[in-house]
Amino acid sequence: MNAAELITNTDGSIYHLHLLPEDVAPTVILVGDPDRVGLVSKFFKTIEVKKQKREFVTHTGWYQEKRITVLSTGIGTDNIDIVLNELDALVNIDFEKRQPKVNLQSLNIIRIGTSGAIHPDILTDDIVVSTMAAGTDILGMYYPHKKINIAELPSWTYITKRFPFDLSTFPESFKEGITLTCPGFYGPQGRVLRAHPTLKIEIEELYKIKKNGLPFSNVEMESAGIYLLAALLGHKAISFNTILAQRLSGTFSNQSAASVEKLIKATLHWIAASL
Repeated sequence: MNAAELITNTDGSIYHLHLLPEDVAPTVILVGDPDRVGLVSKFFKTIEVKKQKREFVTHTGWYQEKRITVLSTGIGTDNIDIVLNELDALVNIDFEKRQPKVNLQSLNIIRIGTSGAIHPDILTDDIVVSTMAAGTDILGMYYPHKKINIAELPSWTYITKRFPFDLSTFPESFKEGITLTCPGFYGPQGRVLRAHPTLKIEIEELYKIKKNGLPFSNVEMESAGIYLLAALLGHKAISFNTILAQRLSGTFSNQSAASVEKLIKATLHWIAASL
């Protein structure tokens, strides 16, 4: 790997995340919003690392007996491409030799996100686990992937799945489904303000379609990319989402901050109990 492929900063940290290998814990919580990093780490008993570069904010510390890194990705699978590849490089590439290590490490990668429901039985403030995720972004065109052939979705849509973690200790009720990951928030998710998209995904029809017994449940912008790269690189990933918008009824949560905090606390409890 030459200097233009594996790029490091003058302090030896990885280029975008600005992290050193020792900054990364075995369990990494990914959040989109940089402000949400502190909402997670406020529950840590100690914080060892606080770093920021661009939209990538990282706190590493201890929750009960578990060392955890919480990292903001920003929005979209283009950022996920950066975050997953650089996290993997930090734990699985020898920076001095510029080659993969002999013994590879598998990270637990946990997304805590927000999204919109596209199923009538999923309401605002519910928690959804993305058992599978279908990506309509183009990240799958650049990596090995499995395509999904559904007439209502673009022909390049790829399908991914979560790692089969045991969720029996997760303290809140949740629903499972297929998450639709899109490359934008407006047109790609079927929202129309003034710009009218030439390709329209009929989100009102997707919940009627099932794959492996699961319906399409919610729509967001990261999960499929996380699952795709985690599986390719040998990491274990799962995505939890709190539902802020109900797209079919056109409603939005009136307690979004409380719902996000409930999901954060439940996820931390599950990590401490099970990972």
